[in-house]
Amino acid sequence: MSIELEFVTIRLVKSTELQYDYSVDTLSNGPSRKKTLVMGILNLTPNSFSDGGLYFGDLANAVARVEQMIDEGADIIDIGGESTRPGSVQISPGEELKRIIPIIDALSNKFGNKVVLSVDTYKSTVAYKAIQAGAEMINSLGGFTFDNTLADVVAAFNCQNASHLFSAGV
Repeated sequence: MSIELEFVTIRLVKSTELQYDYSVDTLSNGPSRKKTLVMGILNLTPNSFSDGGLYFGDLANAVARVEQMIDEGADIIDIGGESTRPGSVQISPGEELKRIIPIIDALSNKFGNKVVLSVDTYKSTVAYKAIQAGAEMINSLGGFTFDNTLADVVAAFNCQNASHLFSAGV
């Protein structure tokens, strides 16, 4: 059995002060990168599978966790406001926005250009407001297939999409 991973090129441009390039054609050809980016995950759900809801409704604790992730080397912070664990209940865009906009505002104010903010959503209305608030990347569950206007929002803002960073074939 062999596994071949194919990567796409990701170009993140946050400002003239902070710019990342990452590109890999295939692992068999060898990596060609300037910097490997590290993404820290911040779940703002009451039933997170990874942290048990530690940061749900606790802005100060969430900001402190992001500061810790940045200190540990995170270049991107991916903010999730809706649980996608098996059996989870879908929430409204309004509820998702109530969870993520305060942290986007707080992180933008505290860290400025120090980190790229990503939002894990498949809803175009959430993506639109998150980008307006300061998010620069959309991590879309389903890769634009759950909301057919999400791609339009990402394109309108010239935003990055991290839904498919690689594909694997066995």
